[in-house]
Amino acid sequence: MRVYIAGRLHNEEAKSTLEEIDNLCKSLDLETFLPHRDVGIGKTIKDSKKIFNGDIIKGFKGVDLVVALLDGLHVGAGTAWELGYAYANKIPCIGLKQDESIEDAFESLSAILISSMPIVSSMQELKQELIKRLG
Repeated sequence: MRVYIAGRLHNEEAKSTLEEIDNLCKSLDLETFLPHRDVGIGKTIKDSKKIFNGDIIKGFKGVDLVVALLDGLHVGAGTAWELGYAYANKIPCIGLKQDESIEDAFESLSAILISSMPIVSSMQELKQELIKRLG
């Protein structure tokens, strides 16, 4: 199973959590695509095509599942786009929201995101959800 790991790259803590998700997936023998590791981070507008082609055109090839980090005040535009793209292409998604309850985050997450995928609140719950999908 190939897992695309989505999330904002706004700070080192978020990047560290994305890498923790990557390690969890690998511990379950899942292949991963981690955009900032596998393509890099865009620094200027000139990097846009490279990022889009790497993250979406190449990164989503053969993806069976998206795991999205949803921590923070708002889901990033790229993460929201990736989740919508996955949904439109019938790729299942799992959200991870550790910093507050889904009920408290209702406004910032939106009913659309909440209704489109299971959202777990810890790495342990994410592990259990991944194991269920491995069947």
